[in-house]
Amino acid sequence: MTRFSLISILLLFPLILVSCADKQVYMVNFGQHSGDKALHEIEDSHHSYLLSVKKNEEEARASLLYSYKHSINGFAALLSKEEASKLSELEEVVSVSRSHPRKYSLHTTRSWDFIGLQDEVGHQKHVWKEEDLLSKAGFGKDVIVGVLDSGVWPESNSFSDEGMGPIPKSWKGICQTGVAFNSSHCNRKLIGARYYLKSYEANLGPLNTTEDYRSPRDKDGHGTHTASTVGGRRVHNVSAIGGFAHGTATGGAPLVRLAIYKVCWPIPGQSKADGNTCYSEDMLAAIDDAIGDGVNVLSISIGTKQPYNYTEDYIAIGALHATKKNIVVSCSAGNQGPAPSTLSNPAPWIITVGASSVDRQFIAPVVLGNGLRIEGQTVTPSKLENKLYPLVYAADVVKPNVSKEALGQCLPGSLSPKKVKGKIVLCMRGLGTRAGKGIEVKMAGGSGFILGNSKANGAELSCDAHVLPATAVSYDDAVRIVDYINSNKNPMAIIIPAKTVIGTMPAPFMASFTSRGPNVIDPYILKPDITAPGLNILAAWSEADPPTRLSHQDNRIVKYNIFSGTSMSCPHVSAAAALLKAIHPTWSSAAIRSALMTTVFPDLSSS
Repeated sequence: MTRFSLISILLLFPLILVSCADKQVYMVNFGQHSGDKALHEIEDSHHSYLLSVKKNEEEARASLLYSYKHSINGFAALLSKEEASKLSELEEVVSVSRSHPRKYSLHTTRSWDFIGLQDEVGHQKHVWKEEDLLSKAGFGKDVIVGVLDSGVWPESNSFSDEGMGPIPKSWKGICQTGVAFNSSHCNRKLIGARYYLKSYEANLGPLNTTEDYRSPRDKDGHGTHTASTVGGRRVHNVSAIGGFAHGTATGGAPLVRLAIYKVCWPIPGQSKADGNTCYSEDMLAAIDDAIGDGVNVLSISIGTKQPYNYTEDYIAIGALHATKKNIVVSCSAGNQGPAPSTLSNPAPWIITVGASSVDRQFIAPVVLGNGLRIEGQTVTPSKLENKLYPLVYAADVVKPNVSKEALGQCLPGSLSPKKVKGKIVLCMRGLGTRAGKGIEVKMAGGSGFILGNSKANGAELSCDAHVLPATAVSYDDAVRIVDYINSNKNPMAIIIPAKTVIGTMPAPFMASFTSRGPNVIDPYILKPDITAPGLNILAAWSEADPPTRLSHQDNRIVKYNIFSGTSMSCPHVSAAAALLKAIHPTWSSAAIRSALMTTVFPDLSSS
C-alpha cells in the first residue's frame, strides 16, 4: 500500500463496531470537510443524521456530545449498539467507532541554558547575537502554540503579558469561562482557553468538583508546567520549594501566544499522583477547535501506555488533520521505559519526543554509620538534625500480613509505627508513587526516608519535594544500604541537606523511564524522533495542587515545581518548532520536523 493511500484511509477513519451496553459514546465519521459548508450547516447535518435513528429532535440534540466541523468531519454522540449499526450502513458514513475508556493519560530554569538556547544562568541583562535562533525568531513573537493538557494557572508570572503587542489577527479562538475562570484571566500572552469533558462525564459520570475545576483552570499542575515550558515569560529569582534550582525561569519561546485546551481530568477514586485520564472524543474536539482557532503549533504531552494502530489512535488522527493545515504537532513518547517497544504517539507526521537529563543535580548524600558516603539526590526542603539516626529497611518493619509483592515498598498502611518511629526508612521503588512512599514513612512516625531505585531505573534519580527529610539513591547503592543494614546490629545513617550542583557529568543521558522503540506499529519508521530535557525540570505550577500532587496529605503551596517525564521534554521541542515557525512561516510541518531532526548535534562533552 502506498503512503498516500494510507493517509487517505486515515482521514476517513476505521470501522470499529464493538458490542457494548446501551448508550455508549460513539464517533460517527464522514472523512474530511469539502470546505463548501458553513459551520452551522455542518452541525445541522450532524443533527439530521442523529434524528434519523432517534425518536425525536429533543433526544437527537441531547445525545450529541461534539460536532467536529473545522477540519475533522464527524460527531460524537451517545448511541445504542443498534443506532450505531444503522448509521454505519449509510453510504456517506465512512466509519462508526466506540469510545475507548481511559486509554489516554498525561505523560524550566536550567534546561534552556543546557541546550544552548539561553545565555548564562541568572543574568538579568542579556546581549543577543543577531545569528542566535531566539533573536532571529523574535523570541517566537506572534506564533500561536496550543497546549492540550490539564489546564492552566493563569495568575502565574510566567503568563504575564507585560510589554506584549496586540493579539494576532489570525487568532479566531475564545476565552471560555467557567468555575474560577473568566475572560479577564486571558490576556495578550494567554490568548485563549477552552475545556472539554463531555465524553469524560458520559463515561465516568459528573465531574467531582472538589477534585477539579469545571473550567480551563488547572488543579493538577501538569498543564501549567508544560505551558510555561513552551512559552513562559522570563521570571527572575525563581526556585522550587526549599530554594532549589534558583535562577531565571523562562519558556523556550517566551513571546509566543498560548492557547490552552483542557482535556485531562482526575480519575474518580484515585489521587492525581496516580494519574488522570483524557478521553478520545474530548481530545479530538480540542484539536478540531485548535485548527479552527488558528494555532501554529500543537504541544500534546498525552499518550497511551502502549502503542495503537494509527486508525485507532485519536491523537494520530487529529494530528494528521492538523498537519494537513500546516500545524506542527509535537507529542511525548511516553514514560513506560526502559522496556523496548513501549513508545506511544508513533505516527510519522508527529514529532515524537523522548526525555533526557540536564547537567544539574540536587546532591543529598547518605552517610552510613560505618562512614560510607552514598550519593543521593532530592529537592526536599526538610532537614534532619546533625546526628545519626537508626536505619531500617522497609521490608523489616511492616505490619503483619503485608503481601510479599509489597515488601520493602512502603505502600499505604504497610509500615508498623512501633518499628518505624524515629528512624530513617529505606523504601524501594516499584508499586505506588515516589512521594506517597515518603508520606507513608511520615505517617508511621519515621524521621527520614531513603528512596531506592528499582533495577529498571538504575542510576537515574528523579527528585521530589518529599514531606520529610529524604533522598533518592541508585539501585546499586540501595543494595549496598540493605547489605549494611543486614550486616550490622545497630545500623545508623544521616541524610545530608541537598545542594544544587551545575556541570555534573555525564549529561545528557537518556532517562530510563522514556519509552522507546522499536516501533511496533511500523518498524520502518524510527521513533522517537528527537530527545529533549525531561528529567527534574523546573517550571510554573498550579497553586491548587501541592508539589507532590497528593493533596489529601500535603497542604504546601508552590508557584514553581520540579517534575520529570516525556511530558516535560515535549514542550521543549514544541518551543523549538515555534521559533522555526516564526523564522519560516511558510515551512510545512514536515519541513520543520526535518530541520529539527537533521540539525541536532551530538553532545560529546561528557564522553
